Order: sequence, then C-alpha cells, then structure tokens
Amino acid sequence: MRWFMTLAYRGAPFHGWQVQPGEETVQGRLESALSTLVRRPVAVTGAGRTDTGVNAAFMVAHVDLPDELDPREPRFLKALNSIAGRDIAVKEFVAVAADAHARFDATERAYRYFVHTFKNPFDPAGLSWQAPPALDFEGMNRAASLLLGRRDFTSFAKLHTDAKTNICDLRSAVWTEYEPGRWYFEIRADRFLRNMVRAVVGTLVDVGRGKMPPEGVLDVLARMDRCAAGTSMPATPLFLWYVRYPFL
Repeated sequence: MRWFMTLAYRGAPFHGWQVQPGEETVQGRLESALSTLVRRPVAVTGAGRTDTGVNAAFMVAHVDLPDELDPREPRFLKALNSIAGRDIAVKEFVAVAADAHARFDATERAYRYFVHTFKNPFDPAGLSWQAPPALDFEGMNRAASLLLGRRDFTSFAKLHTDAKTNICDLRSAVWTEYEPGRWYFEIRADRFLRNMVRAVVGTLVDVGRGKMPPEGVLDVLARMDRCAAGTSMPATPLFLWYVRYPFL
C-alpha cells in the first residue's frame, strides 16, 4: 500500500536529501530506518531534492509498505522517529492511491529564506543570515515582483544538472518583516531548479546593496547565464516551507 509521509528535518547534518554513496543523506536515513522496522528494503521518494544544509519545515515523501502494516499507529511512528534520529521528525502518514507520486503530483512548492539585520549571538546554527542593516528591502521587493510569471530561470540554476527544462512558473516572491529587524523571503512556484532560491536571494541582496537597480534582474534573466546572477547564499537559513497537492 502506498503512503504519503510528511516530515521536517534540519539540513546541516546531511549531504542533502538524495541518496549518495558514502554520504549521510535524509533519504538514506529514512530508507534505513523504515527498512529496519519493516525488515525488508523500503524506497523513499521525496517531493524534491534539497541541497546540503537546506532545511525542511514540511517535506512530503511516498513509500510503499506491506498491506498488513498501518504506519499511523503511534507505536510505529515513535519507533521510526527514534531510529531516524533527532534531526528528522516524521509527522504523519496518509494513505494515497497506488499511483500517487510525491514529486510529480505536487502542484506548488514554497521556500523561505530568513535574515536579520542585527548581531544575533543566539543563532549558532546559522538558521538566519545576518544582513547589512541598510539593506533596501523595498527595492528588493520591486525586483522580486519582476521575476514573477512563467520564465526561463537558467541564470539562477546550477550548471550541469539533469533538469529537462529550466522554465518555472514563479507565482509569488516577497520579503516580509515579521519582527523588527527580522525578515523572511518567501518564494512560491510550481517547481524549482537546483540552487535556484539561493541564487535568487543573492541577486536580490545585490539589489538591496545598491549594486544593481531593481530592473537589473530582467537583464539577468535575459542573459541566461549563471554568472550574471548574484552569489549563492548560505544554505542553512533556507527552509522548504510547504508542498501542495490537489488531494492532500
């Protein structure tokens, strides 16, 4: 029987989501934990592939488990979370159709990037980036609004990936001050390219620093060259915030 599994994880201890030989990954840790409990190999397919250090406040993955097993049982969830370790929290299992797919059935994904404009000694994990205090967030929001729509985001994509297309439907991109001096950038789209969010944030930060006008992001898009965009920002302040499905 197929199940959708919702979970959260801290990205710093892992070499990204996807299984890689000789590396500790979120997918690998989950597959090992589930296989231990079920006593047979279990494959885990995620809604996306977060990079090294990137966190997930809400990730979805699908798994096929024996029909006689109900993973919603509290004892099963407790055992799975114990084996998976402190950096992964499996929240729930939801029964889905046999052909439901965590990656291909997702209709929208959202990321948040957290920044603060003051020295913060209580953030040793680097879950928020210390920005320059004079950063122009209004200009950054003007620039972000120019990126919206169905566009080719080659300039913001990591080179030499297996993506078949670099076209994404960007639906929202906004900086929000949720506490004095604390901001997050939320970006929503049907899909994202590898390293895309961190490159977009880096480019917007260049706007905020006055290195380019807000309209400069249109030139970055048109050039379809990763070298035209800003630097890739640190990974640990970035969170996969949610994944949406028509049936979940």
